[in-house]
Amino acid sequence: MEILGIPLQAMMSQLLLGLVNGSFYAMLSLGLAVIFGLLNVINFAHGAMYMMGAFLAWMGLEYLGLNYWMMLILAPLVVGVIGIVIERSMLRWLYRLDHLYGLLLTFGVTLMLEGIFRSVYGVSGQPYAVPEALSGATNLGFMILPNYRAWVVVASLLVCFLTWFVIEKTRLGAYLRAGTENPKLVEAFGINVPLMVTLTYGFGVALAAFAGVLAAPVIQVSPLMGSNLIITVFAVVVIGGMGSILGSILTGLGLGVIEGLTRVFYPELSATVVFIVMAIVLMLRPAGLFGKE
Repeated sequence: MEILGIPLQAMMSQLLLGLVNGSFYAMLSLGLAVIFGLLNVINFAHGAMYMMGAFLAWMGLEYLGLNYWMMLILAPLVVGVIGIVIERSMLRWLYRLDHLYGLLLTFGVTLMLEGIFRSVYGVSGQPYAVPEALSGATNLGFMILPNYRAWVVVASLLVCFLTWFVIEKTRLGAYLRAGTENPKLVEAFGINVPLMVTLTYGFGVALAAFAGVLAAPVIQVSPLMGSNLIITVFAVVVIGGMGSILGSILTGLGLGVIEGLTRVFYPELSATVVFIVMAIVLMLRPAGLFGKE
């Protein structure tokens, strides 16, 4: 069966690949949106945290014999702690300054972390095997669905939904939003706003590390894997609306699918279609699709 001259199986395979990429876009842009929306910091180090999550998963298996499922929990926790140290030691002094200072600082942190991993492991990628429980594929009739890629989509959607629910629908989320808008008032109710801000940053970078562990069996683990992705993720955040949680999730998934379809009908445009969409959205709605004017 063909659609517009394209075999159905080929089209569905590219759609699945686009949905997997969109899942990574959604998780990474979600972390960026959480940090920017609640802390007002443009975190350029997000790609480095994504890379560190993947490398920790690889190092845990290579040096300690820790399997994928253990590192899916441990790697985000370790990167979250590293993020807390960065926030407490460096970022906390920049909250009252222009966004540019936070951007430059986190860009410097990115270069430092990438340099460390490049000096130790080089630029060639390290393979990471798919966990045995998720190996193989399922025949759906119209396409062959790799089990691990299906898991990536399901896990990403679950984490994204839970994050949105906590921030938008719970009392904790209300405290977080209120603490960024009027910290003095929230502190008057006995809430430790600086600690809340620190934990929020740690959670945001832990999301990036979780995405890195999910990505490790899909792409080779490399010191450059974060920098290759972060510009596209920033474009996703801009299209969805800076600081918009729901916008980041929906835009990330949607742009992944658009990218996948572009590979089918016009492959030469697939690397730039996200930025073309960003330019069109900014001309029509500068605040982004879900952002506030």
